[in-house]
Amino acid sequence: MRNFDLTPLMRSTVGFDHLSRLVDSALSSDGATTYPPYNIEKLGDDDYQITMAVAGFAPDELNVTVQDDTLLIAGRSLEDNDERRFLHQGIAKRAFERRFELAETIKVGDAHFENGLLQIDLKRVIPEHKKPRNIQIRASESEAAALSSSAA
Repeated sequence: MRNFDLTPLMRSTVGFDHLSRLVDSALSSDGATTYPPYNIEKLGDDDYQITMAVAGFAPDELNVTVQDDTLLIAGRSLEDNDERRFLHQGIAKRAFERRFELAETIKVGDAHFENGLLQIDLKRVIPEHKKPRNIQIRASESEAAALSSSAA
C-alpha cells in the first residue's frame, strides 16, 4: 500500500484539511463495495447528475439526504423475504449507504426515480462574491488634473 505525505501541501494552504481525509479514503478502498452501481455525469458547464441503479427498490425505500457538503443516498428494504424461497437470488436488494463529498459550490436539486434508476440533479452555483470581477483603476488627483490640463 502506498502512503502519501501531504504535509508539504498543508504548510501552504488554509482550509483544505479535509483533503488528506479524502485521499486516505480513496486509497484505502481495498475491497470496498461497489453496490449499487452508479454514474456521475457532467451535463453542462455547471450541471451534473448522479444516476444510481437501484433495481428492486421502491421510491419509499430510498432516502436522499444532504448535510453540510455530504450527499447520502441510502436504501432499506421494507419487504420481508422470510416467507419467500429463492432457488437463485441474483437481484441483491440489500441495504446500502453511499456518500458523495460535494464541493461547497455544488447544490443538490431534484431526485427522480424511473425504471429502477435513481437520478439526482446537481448544480454548481457560484456566489456573486466569488465570481471574478474587474477592479477599476483610478488615477491620483494630481495625475488626473495634469491629464485634463494637457488635454485642453
